[in-house]
Parts: sequence; structure tokens; C-alpha cells
Amino acid sequence: MIDRTAEYQRLKLKPGNANPWRRWGPYLAERQWGTVREDYSAEGTAWEYFPHDHARSRAYRWGEDGLAGLSDDQQWLCFAFAFWNGKDAILKERIFGLTNNEGNHGEDVKDLYYYLDATPSHAYLKILYKYPQRAFPYDRLIRENAARSKHDPELELLDTGLLDDDRYFDLTIEYAKASPEDIIVRLTADNRGPEMARLHVLPQLWFRNTWTWKKEEPRPELRSCGKEGLLARHAKLGDYECTFETGTELLFCENETNYARLYGAPAEKRGRKDGIHDWVIAGDRGGLNPGDRGTKCALYSRWEIESGESKSLWLRLRRREEEDDRVPGGIDRRECLTFLEKRKTEADEFYSAVQEGLRDPEARRVQRQALAGMIWSKQFFHLEVRKWSEGDPGQPSPPPNRAAGRNREWEHFTACDILSMPDKWEYPWFAAWDLAFHCIPLAMVDPGSRKSNWFC
Repeated sequence: MIDRTAEYQRLKLKPGNANPWRRWGPYLAERQWGTVREDYSAEGTAWEYFPHDHARSRAYRWGEDGLAGLSDDQQWLCFAFAFWNGKDAILKERIFGLTNNEGNHGEDVKDLYYYLDATPSHAYLKILYKYPQRAFPYDRLIRENAARSKHDPELELLDTGLLDDDRYFDLTIEYAKASPEDIIVRLTADNRGPEMARLHVLPQLWFRNTWTWKKEEPRPELRSCGKEGLLARHAKLGDYECTFETGTELLFCENETNYARLYGAPAEKRGRKDGIHDWVIAGDRGGLNPGDRGTKCALYSRWEIESGESKSLWLRLRRREEEDDRVPGGIDRRECLTFLEKRKTEADEFYSAVQEGLRDPEARRVQRQALAGMIWSKQFFHLEVRKWSEGDPGQPSPPPNRAAGRNREWEHFTACDILSMPDKWEYPWFAAWDLAFHCIPLAMVDPGSRKSNWFC
């Protein structure tokens, strides 16, 4: 019986966003760049106004994106992974794809990633990302797809030969909640290639930039607490600590736009959003903070993984009580593994009850992974159309012709919620018909979700 499972008991604690188990989830977008919310162009050309090349250097206004990441339900604090194989031109911090004008069949994601498992309370989540060991062919994918007609097939990553001889890493990321605001993270990296390969691993924590747009907003802070701990302080979210294993290097910068790179302005003294990227890729420390604090931080490790070998990384992110004066640090792998295995077992029990009438094992696997995709595709969606249209105080005014352009009849619209997306990369916005259709499969695993537009 489903109502006897631990997952069902978590779901019924409180309805909607009052349920503490839903406070953290896979709410981080896979693409914030090139979206209409970040478009402040005169003609409404979102792809060209905020391209992928700007994403690592420009602070977003309305949300954040990342690779296989999480955030709280107001997206004050974000967590995601970044990787580097030593050969790519840029740090792999987010999903890449072709814009609507670049793809011969329109917009098209090019990375290889798979949602493997999820429970609706997000007590357990699992995702697989396949990261090439050769240089990612950004320019070739753009160039060759642009040369193809709509009658030709798309050039995909597998067509480039990049993964020949199995020269890639399987990067499996799992999240397990010990309690609603105590999240255990395990990364498992498997070298599928024929020889040793190097992998730079950078779990990242950062705050969504709200202080640039609201001058009265206090700036949050991430700061080092010894060799195995990190403290995150936010006036509205509260305090969190992140603990990790010895040997991790902490890199700090600010979630701020690099005006020098993008617009030729004088370089800022304060660290910039792409400061970590520039240090790892080019050895340029100019964008890093000299002190052990900032609004963005990477936990940096360098690995050499033999052919067929597997390496893992553990960390833990949890709420910290105001009166707690401990110095956070260290992580107990055995305790973390106990919680992880417990949540996996509870996920199995939950889906066994959900799929009680489905006998075919293959059909059960397909359905479970499809439902995991629905759960992983929830997204924090923030937009105040009037403010988007008129511009923020202290910021450049939007072009006047925007008053007659997109969203001109929706000035009453304000959203700051978690919504179910058809696709967090290719379709990072919502429409009423999609939300209605999503209620049908989501009701199988989370009956309360269909009663409101709260889908987490």
C-alpha cells in the first residue's frame, strides 16, 4: 500500500510549498541564457542578446542555471557541478545547445544527460551526465548544423566521433536528504576510456544575484571555515554549512557581471562571475577574491582516473541553527552512505507501490525513469512583467519600443514559484495547457500536486 511508504508519509506532511521536504529540489534551470526573461533587447531577440558565450560572465536577472543542480524554492542559494577535462576551451558549468537560428531544426540541446531516478519529495535524486575526454566541439556543432537544411539530419555529439573508443566519463550524481534541509551529495566518476584521463571536479555553491537589482538588498556571503567547511549566510534564507573531504581547494569570486570582458569597461576590483573559470582554464587569478569569502565558491579537486576506475566525492549541505557556534568541517562517508542507501530503498518501496498493477519489469523501469524526468523538470520561475518591461532602478532603461513588444498585455503578471516544465533546457517557460497535462502523470506519484500550480 502506497500510504504505508516513507515517501508517501513525507508527501502528506503539509500541502504544496508548506511541505518542508519540498524546500530544496532540482529547481535550477538547465538554461537561463537565451530565455525571454533575460532578454532586454530592442527587437526581442533573446538568443542573440544573451548567448551561451555570455553565460559564464554575465549575472542573470531572473534566475540561475547549472549542471545537475539544486536550489531552495526561492533560489536564494544554488548548488551545481562544474567539470573540466583539461582540453575544453571553457569550463563545463551548464548545458550547451544550438539556438533557434543555429540549428537546422531549431533549438537543440547537444549534451548527453539522463534523469535516472527521483522521488516527488526529492528525498532521493539521481542523474547521469556523460562528459567527453576530448575537447567539446562547440564551434563544429554550430558550423555544421548551420550548413545543413531542414531536410537533413542534425549533427549530434555522437556523430562527431568525440566519444569513439569510449573516451568519456560517466558522471553519476546522487542527492539524498537526511532531513528536509540536510542534503547529502555523492558524485561517482567512471572512466570508460582505454587509458588514464584527468578530470577537474568543481562542485559550486553560489547565491542568486539580487543585490545588483535591489540596492537595499543585503549582500549574502559564503566564507571558508577551515579546511573542510564552508558557511553560507543569507538574510532571508538563513545560515547553511557545506562540509566536504580533506584536500579540496576553495576558490571564491562574486556572482557579478564581467563588464570588462563583455563590454570593454574598466576591470572591477571585486571578483567576477567567471573568476573561477579563468583560474582553472587559463591560470588567471584576476577574477578571484583575495580573501576566503564571496558570493560564489567552488570546491576544487583534480583527479587522475585510470581506465575502468571509479572515483567518488561526498559533501553535505545542511541548515545551521543561529545559536550553533561549531566550526563546520569534515564528512563521515559511512553515515552519508547509510542515509543514501536508506533513501534508495525507500524510493524502491514507493515505486513498487505506485506500480503495483504493472507487471512487466521493463515497462516498470521505463515508467519510473519517465516519472523521474517529470520530477527533475521542475523549475524556479521568477518574472515580474512590469519590472521586466520598465527596468530596474539604477539600471539602463529598456528600449522604448519594448512597450509595444512581447508581454505588453501581461503587466499584471508576477511569478515566483516552482513550476513543471516540459523541458528545462529547450522549453524553459510554461503555458497553461502544459501544466494541465503534467497533472496527469504527476498525480500518479504526488496526488496533492494536481490541486494547485505548485508542482514540487
